[in-house]
Amino acid sequence: MPVKVKICGITNLPDGLAAAEAGADALGFVFYDQSPRQVSVEAAANLIRALPPFIIKVGVFVNAPEDLVVRAARECGLNLLQFHGDESPEYCLQFGLMSMKAFRVRDAASLQGVRDYPTDAWLFDAHTPDKLGGTGETFNWDLALEARAWGRPIFLAGGLTPENVAEAVRCARPYAVDVSSGVEASPGRKDPARVKAFIQAAKAAEG
Repeated sequence: MPVKVKICGITNLPDGLAAAEAGADALGFVFYDQSPRQVSVEAAANLIRALPPFIIKVGVFVNAPEDLVVRAARECGLNLLQFHGDESPEYCLQFGLMSMKAFRVRDAASLQGVRDYPTDAWLFDAHTPDKLGGTGETFNWDLALEARAWGRPIFLAGGLTPENVAEAVRCARPYAVDVSSGVEASPGRKDPARVKAFIQAAKAAEG
């Protein structure tokens, strides 16, 4: 089965429509005011209403107040909640939607707490000091491959580009790949050609 592709950090309708047309399986919307890819709940809801209905809508949160998560899920029709901060397992599981915990991977020790989170999926991103994602940095993909045996779908992120995603898929054999900065023209603005190239390369790779 081809790997799933999530295009994260969607801030505008043309980017969302281009990603959907190119074959993206999921789109990520960042509800974190310190991100250059941040969108308001109202803006995301308006954008999502104009997208094809088959796209998985993912809300990305960082240590967010619970009422923000609830409001975004309801108003935007989110399918999956992605938690990128210091959230506890109990926090992640309380909202009644599919959830995914993100982990910033530096070495094998970074994965010690992963199995404490019985979320529906895990996302592995590169560890970069002072940044929580969208860094353009990669990590040792063999660590993600090892974690596949722990029984949850793995979303692979961190420094993926159209040029290296096929190698990442073959190495880590993830359920999905997740890209943001690697397909951007500038922070929060996607390059449609790079989005299309990324999706084609990922789905053509044999995991």
